[in-house]
Amino acid sequence: MLGPTGHVDTFARDNLPPLDQWPELLLEGFDYPEYLNAAVELTDRMVEKGFGDHTALIGNGRRRTYKELSDWTNRIARALTEDYGLKPGNRVLIRSANNPAMVACWLAATKAGAVVVNTMPMLRAGELAKTIDKAEISMALCDTRLMDELVAVAKESRFLTQVIGFDGTANHDAELDRAALNKPVRYEAVKTGRDDVALLGFTSGSTGIAKATMHFHRDLLIIADAYAKEVLAVTPDDVFVGSPPLAFTFGLGGLAIFPLRFGAAATLLEHATPPKMMEIIETYRATICFTAPTAYRAMLAAMGEGAVDLSSLRIAVSAGETLPGPVFDEWTQKTGISILDGIGATEMLHIFISNRLGEAKPTCTGKPLTGYRAKVVDEQMNEVPLGTIGRLAVQGPIGCRYMADDRQKEYVRDGWNLTGDSFFEDEDGYFHFAARSDDMIVSAGYNIAGPEVEAALLKHEAVLECAVIGVADEARGHIVEAHVVLTDHGQACDALAKLLQEHVKAIIAPYKYPRSIVFTQALPKTESGKIQRFRLKSGHAA
Repeated sequence: MLGPTGHVDTFARDNLPPLDQWPELLLEGFDYPEYLNAAVELTDRMVEKGFGDHTALIGNGRRRTYKELSDWTNRIARALTEDYGLKPGNRVLIRSANNPAMVACWLAATKAGAVVVNTMPMLRAGELAKTIDKAEISMALCDTRLMDELVAVAKESRFLTQVIGFDGTANHDAELDRAALNKPVRYEAVKTGRDDVALLGFTSGSTGIAKATMHFHRDLLIIADAYAKEVLAVTPDDVFVGSPPLAFTFGLGGLAIFPLRFGAAATLLEHATPPKMMEIIETYRATICFTAPTAYRAMLAAMGEGAVDLSSLRIAVSAGETLPGPVFDEWTQKTGISILDGIGATEMLHIFISNRLGEAKPTCTGKPLTGYRAKVVDEQMNEVPLGTIGRLAVQGPIGCRYMADDRQKEYVRDGWNLTGDSFFEDEDGYFHFAARSDDMIVSAGYNIAGPEVEAALLKHEAVLECAVIGVADEARGHIVEAHVVLTDHGQACDALAKLLQEHVKAIIAPYKYPRSIVFTQALPKTESGKIQRFRLKSGHAA
């Protein structure tokens, strides 16, 4: 049974899946009051606890304390409600790279009772429009350096009526900043319910058709009170650094929620390349790093080329893709720093199975967090014998809730969340990743849906047919490879391959482009005409 709501706009609650389609939620030990505003807990409450003078955010060459962050977000929240008419329950899209201003906007909108949708700066107008239409978003907050795509959407959108610019640098010189500077620093946040939706996390899945995962105010705190407390043992002395976008729930947890929940500091980088992260680790003596295995490999290479001081790190968290055994071994041997593999999902908000300090071992994902349970099952949901590969099923205090989406019945079965991953469990209760259960391509930590890349390629006049697969790659885990049949308008050559790559980058987020293009006379198909992608994959295996 859902608790009370503080939303005037009931869209989010109205579009929750039916209760009988929810997974079983294991809430014992995760007790929060009926009324709860997660943003207040991460800012104002931390000031009340005595952290006002502690550094909360580091970015754009300056530090901001918890008191400054609390005041800043209160001013923005006032501006959003008083000047722009934001109502509790309205959906607000935020478009920005990782910087303190984005965190402030997210917290402010959450304080004002909004349901926030964080998006990556690489998304194009067509992708943003789908998100806006699905969530019926009327207001967008956008870094002024990234306005063009959203402005283009607003001209055609039935829903998006306001695109408000904020300054993603340290200058505070944009429309929203100027409105906020005139506001008092005191703000009475909206009295949202712990079961009110605070965040919509969009995930494309293997079909490329976006699904919106719905997360409550309590969920935002649960991931900190579960994973960050138990596995990371965060203290106010910790300094976080990492590469995942705040638009990903992995990044939002690791670079905003976790540090702010415990009075620690977060360093935010708009361009989190491995060299830049190493520089930040040295400069600010960072203690906890969140990134993908590919970045750790780059760090190891840099360490071999010169003196890099990573001695301040106490934990390296690896997620986004499975951590290869050789990377685990080399990192541990060269640095002596614990590297912890884990697995999470947008549907589950964050990591739910993880290695622990002192127990981590190669090619092992670890054990479920306290309050979670997992099992490996067959297609009929029967638990398989230890050591047998099957589908990973999970339960915990957070579970999948797709917004108005029939695929809810596929992800949740018999009260369990089916993550789409294949695992096996060993005799000691440790879980080991085997493969993705579908054709999702995971490249350098990014989930890429093959059908979406295919759709972009097919918009070019030179492409008659195409099929996209993931191909193993030492540096990135996998890369996107497109097998392309040309029309009469195209002639197979390196120049055309480059042209098609740029074409894809212009239509969808650039990281999704095919790094390998194979021109072919025909694609393998069934008698009914369905492309047999497994045969393209088996060609690489051979």
